[in-house]
Amino acid sequence: MLVVKGTTLILLPLLLASTSPIPAQEPAAKTETAPLPGYSLNASESERDWETKFRALPSTDNLREDMRHLSARPHHVGSPYDKENAEWILAHFRQWGLDAAIETFWVLFPTPKERVLELVAPTTFTAKLEEPPVAVDPTSNQQAEQLPTYNAYSIDGDVTAPLVYVNQGVRADYEQLDRMGVSVKGAIVIVRYGGAWRGIKPKVAAEHGAVGCIIYSDPRDDGYSAGDTFPAGPYRPEDGVQRGAVTDTLYEGDPLTPGYGATKDAKRLPIKGNPLITKIPVLPISYADAQPLLAAIGGQTVPRDWRGGLPITYHVGPGPAKVHLKVAFNWDIKPIYDVIARIPGSEFPDQWIIRGNHHDAWVNGAEDPLSGQVALLEEARSMSVLLKQGWKPKRTIIFCAWDGEEPGLLGSTEWVETHQDELRRNAVMYINSDSNGRGFLGIGGSHSLEHFINGVARDVKDPETGLTVWKRDQLFAISRADSDGARQEIRNRSDLRIQALGSGSDYTPFLDFCGIASINLGFYGESGGGVYHSVYDDFYWYTHFGDPDFVYGRALAQTSGTALMRMADAEMLPFDFHNFADTIHIYVGQLEKLLKDEQAETEETNRELDEGVFTAIADPKKTSVPPARKAIPPYLNFAPLENADATLTASADRFSTALAAARVNGDFRISPQTLAQINGLLIQSERRLTNDAGLPGRPWFKHEIYAPGAYTGYGVKTLPAVREAMEEENWKLAEDEVPVVAKALEDEATLIDTVAGLLSGNAEAASR
Repeated sequence: MLVVKGTTLILLPLLLASTSPIPAQEPAAKTETAPLPGYSLNASESERDWETKFRALPSTDNLREDMRHLSARPHHVGSPYDKENAEWILAHFRQWGLDAAIETFWVLFPTPKERVLELVAPTTFTAKLEEPPVAVDPTSNQQAEQLPTYNAYSIDGDVTAPLVYVNQGVRADYEQLDRMGVSVKGAIVIVRYGGAWRGIKPKVAAEHGAVGCIIYSDPRDDGYSAGDTFPAGPYRPEDGVQRGAVTDTLYEGDPLTPGYGATKDAKRLPIKGNPLITKIPVLPISYADAQPLLAAIGGQTVPRDWRGGLPITYHVGPGPAKVHLKVAFNWDIKPIYDVIARIPGSEFPDQWIIRGNHHDAWVNGAEDPLSGQVALLEEARSMSVLLKQGWKPKRTIIFCAWDGEEPGLLGSTEWVETHQDELRRNAVMYINSDSNGRGFLGIGGSHSLEHFINGVARDVKDPETGLTVWKRDQLFAISRADSDGARQEIRNRSDLRIQALGSGSDYTPFLDFCGIASINLGFYGESGGGVYHSVYDDFYWYTHFGDPDFVYGRALAQTSGTALMRMADAEMLPFDFHNFADTIHIYVGQLEKLLKDEQAETEETNRELDEGVFTAIADPKKTSVPPARKAIPPYLNFAPLENADATLTASADRFSTALAAARVNGDFRISPQTLAQINGLLIQSERRLTNDAGLPGRPWFKHEIYAPGAYTGYGVKTLPAVREAMEEENWKLAEDEVPVVAKALEDEATLIDTVAGLLSGNAEAASR
């Protein structure tokens, strides 16, 4: 789901302004005459001609019909239609003249064989645990083919225990429960979606001694509080349920083959005791099933921000509500089918530009993922037309239709793990999409690609306004800014800042495991909706509430296809390090501020404990426990990071200066041999930001700048080794990790200096 998948509403702006303004404009005349980054003047003119031809080719009729076919039946991992869809995609790639094949992997994919949820005290109620068909929606009645509502990779379990409501089930919620004198030890928790990825909820519950976890969709978040519910509107109906995986965040991919491909003969870990499988049983339910359970809970009323949208008073518990939860699964190894198609590069076939989107779904999956998959297919078809007209990309373009994304990025991860040596040697960039809707272009990714992707966004028209998608994003950001200073920064900075990537879609193994510069794209913000991972995410819903005219599907194909072509055809790979260095400077400052804030907050809390503030303001008729006294966080030596930050900034400046000097009248004065050296280094620039040892406790995640949070799941943590250690109050580890991160930044600066030196030396030689 765009750009961060797993929450019920995807409405966060993904293009934000920098705090470092650089005056610039978006004048059409200048854009037309100035060479593209990485291109000489003549090559730029030719490239623009081909890109213009490309953007005229994607067809809304094709997008609609492709989605109609691919979403006609449920196509989860292991289903007959999942394989049929893979073969259908393969046939189309080959029909367009592309070299294509299916790569098959064998992965653990549990499916439910028993699900029971009952209220056994103080009254009785049995949850329906099903999503009924809707008369106007022709595919919602395919119950025989639909996966039941469940959470994949929950452990088997049969428990009866008191019920406790824990809000969104993140660690801060349990701290609040401690303050209220409420324990979940020996209890089953009921938790609403939101606040963190769903897999964090049973993880934290088990850490606090709970014996079971129920996750429900509250109407406050994506049901009737947000808007009209399906079929009258796009939001989740009372019986809608969000399926999804609940694995731990130690690594991505098949739980039985960590770090290597799940090929047919791969060595597999045992299922029992597997670290990715939950410690307690988990089950998702609708808000119709949740309401009787929540209404039966007694005890203290919940804090104000814990209240949902149901017409009840929310209580914490425990008691008098007691529930029986039973789940059992078929622990099967299933095949998944990745469809891989290639357009060979004419000059640099061993340099790969990779484009991916997954084709599997929890049910029919029109929005998630087919709204992105059909755009990828139109990109491939349109490029096949250009090939017949004489276009030849300099670098190899690889289209990937992944399988098994929904249970845990299985198809992309197993492919990356299988081909990791080739990818580390050859991959230039990975472009991902997932769900797509109407509205604004969301972009997340590697900040060395920030300037590049801003340039692409300036060349694509928004179908509703006629503005460029870049300009519409800029104006949207201005409208959401909370101060005059922020608005001026948005107006004056040449590039909109893209979000850092955590996890939640198929870019993760490329960026976090292999260190491949990555971009995630999709339009969002105007579709609304609450059918995520339900039977109602289908063709009927999408053509009424998603992107009914498929004009934003066309815009997505135009955006990602333009990016593919522009990177594939560039003479010098258009990586840029000014924005990257600026971003790192912000991240370092955030760490320093985090420490100061923690020190000040701890000092203030301890002082208020001494003053008796918490005891004095507590309601004596309610349980209220003061927070625990903590040691004030120690001073941390950030000097290695600060020095690396300054070194990186200076290197980025030298690179920009050398790059400008290497151009004469818009053309590069660089020998082919030097250009080859430079491109080889630029391909490796993202790899320099990785560490073979990985993050502390999570060696699969190797990127030192970006990672999903261990307790946020999809949400990103920047400079994660240091930041997460600080958030865990592990000050010794934080101090130890500072020089590790600094070393990655210094290695990057060294590479940038080497490129700048090659540019400068070659320019000087050309001028003599």
